[in-house]
Amino acid sequence: MATPTPSTEPLRAVTPPQPSSTPRPVSTLQVPGQGLDGTSVERTPRGAEAQNASQNTSRAPSPRPPSALYPHTQIRFEDPDFTHPPDLNYSLRPRKKALVIFWTLIVLDCVAMPIALYFGLWYGTGLSPNAVFSISTGALGTVSIVEYFIRFRRLWRKNSNCRVIGAQRFYLDWFHWNISVGWFFVMIELIVGTVFEHPPIRVLALPAATMCFAIGCELLIIDILRIAGVPAPCRISSLPMGAPLRPGIYAYIEDVCAVDGSGGTEYRQRLNLRYQASKAFREMLHRLTLFWAVGAIGIAAVTTAIVFIIQRDAAYVVGWTVPFIWAGLWTAITIPWVQKCLRDEYAQWEHAKWKA
Repeated sequence: MATPTPSTEPLRAVTPPQPSSTPRPVSTLQVPGQGLDGTSVERTPRGAEAQNASQNTSRAPSPRPPSALYPHTQIRFEDPDFTHPPDLNYSLRPRKKALVIFWTLIVLDCVAMPIALYFGLWYGTGLSPNAVFSISTGALGTVSIVEYFIRFRRLWRKNSNCRVIGAQRFYLDWFHWNISVGWFFVMIELIVGTVFEHPPIRVLALPAATMCFAIGCELLIIDILRIAGVPAPCRISSLPMGAPLRPGIYAYIEDVCAVDGSGGTEYRQRLNLRYQASKAFREMLHRLTLFWAVGAIGIAAVTTAIVFIIQRDAAYVVGWTVPFIWAGLWTAITIPWVQKCLRDEYAQWEHAKWKA
């Protein structure tokens, strides 16, 4: 009989009385719309359940699915009494050095390089305007492109330890597809801008704002659909098609921490359990989604307006710096905000865990 899709309501665990010598029961995490082995399942009508139960036809055992063969696709939750929120088992503290190095390279690659090449080639050489921007756009995004293919390899390789729960290797993950679409539009913007003999400098200053607008709109649309009760129209990382939607930022957190942050498939499992178990955690992700979505759309609109108003050279600098300054500011606000929310979640857990 098929396993029904679990509810996203807060979880309760009830443990029958047992002798002290008997070990506590261990629960295996389940993802909405999937069986415990990671395979997709469908709802079975109640009438069909009764009919199937009345039939005593013996069947050969089904072969184990690929996801059940590898232990890294499952975790064991050993706190059936829910004495505390399910642990994510993840911290940014041991990864501070790697984060600093990565974002330093991103800032040098996507902020310093285009501005330096523009002023250096435009005012320091006799190259034509088309040649100036052909060189500067050709050198843009080297670090981002390298990271893109590193992510692809981690997700695609056989027996990947960070693959999406229950998905085939060709799916990659939601963040990877969104970055691909964003880069597609940015590349069109850059290519179209450099085909002219005198490139439109203001248009070539907008790639960062375009990426912010694309991500912000996607986050906002997902959250609006979730509030409206629309099921997932497609697979969104570990959330299968047809399952209840989750806040838009959920998939970004899952994918970035699992792949780029080396949390692996285990982190995807733990995040899913935390989301299902904690109402406070779900509300926090909803507020974070709106915070980043509205902020991204707002900064994209403000940057675009400024770029088309001010002087040409200043517009180019604004277009390549303001979105990154905004991202740094929003990150600086998000970190202490999330830390406070998590502390409050733990402090209120004993009282809130028994509420519906």
